[in-house]
Amino acid sequence: MSLMGGTTVTKKLQVIIITGMSGAGKTVAVQSFEDLGYFVVDNMLPNLMTRFLDIIEEEGDISKVALVVDLRSKGFYDLIVPTIDKLKKRDDADLQLLFLDASDEELVSRYKETRRAHPLAPQGRVMAGIEKERDLLSDIKNRASMMIDTSNLTPRTLRKRIVENFNTDHETTFHVEVMSFGFKYGLPLDADIVMDVRFLPNPYYVDELRNLTGADKAVSDYVFAQDNAQQFYDRFKSLIESILPGYEREGKTNLTIAIGCTGGQHRSVAITNRLAQDIRNDSYVVNVTHRDVAKRKESSNRS
Repeated sequence: MSLMGGTTVTKKLQVIIITGMSGAGKTVAVQSFEDLGYFVVDNMLPNLMTRFLDIIEEEGDISKVALVVDLRSKGFYDLIVPTIDKLKKRDDADLQLLFLDASDEELVSRYKETRRAHPLAPQGRVMAGIEKERDLLSDIKNRASMMIDTSNLTPRTLRKRIVENFNTDHETTFHVEVMSFGFKYGLPLDADIVMDVRFLPNPYYVDELRNLTGADKAVSDYVFAQDNAQQFYDRFKSLIESILPGYEREGKTNLTIAIGCTGGQHRSVAITNRLAQDIRNDSYVVNVTHRDVAKRKESSNRS
């Protein structure tokens, strides 16, 4: 809700109903809408949709909803069309119907690849199930606000199409996680890129720096004052900056860069903070995590 010229303007709830042929890409669509910040409910029962949106409106914290409705829902074919028509009349919601389709040949190929039976022909021919589903979905397809044929689309391309058409905030979904860690505690399982900075002299062996961390200026200054430290960092930063656009173009939503030293307290923290700031300056969304920075202190407290 906002005020414009003394008039109260209520922003409508954005509602996307995702449906279509089984095997046409609804799983990719779900993941794509989640990345765009939509509250996504898979396999929503049509007879619960109106009440569900009422609850969302009452809560007031959610502005974008994507609901997947398909033949897994009992009563789908009897209820979905009148429910959609009813929802379109709501003044408080902007509803769009996204229909995902694919050619019969491609759908058969996907079912053969996954070795799954068609839901409408669990003990019969896949093609028989596809034909029955097409007939049942014809009325819904005609009501679609947008139809995407995924026959020749890779998952990445489908995701790109969805982002282009439904990214209402016009913000990038790509963000970078920069993490410091200590090798003595193990590698981060979710790291995409790992850099080892244990070749730099360890501030732990400098008495006045031992109980500080790489977030302290004295430690950071010490780390970057070492021979070749700045030269290494400039090359590492240049490498990261050169590959980030490629990851973004390929549709990756998250890239985790892990920088490790022995205990994750000094060198890795200093390098991580510097890199995160420089990437932010390149207009990327960056999150910083210092996984192990407090572990030595916690260990000392326990002993």
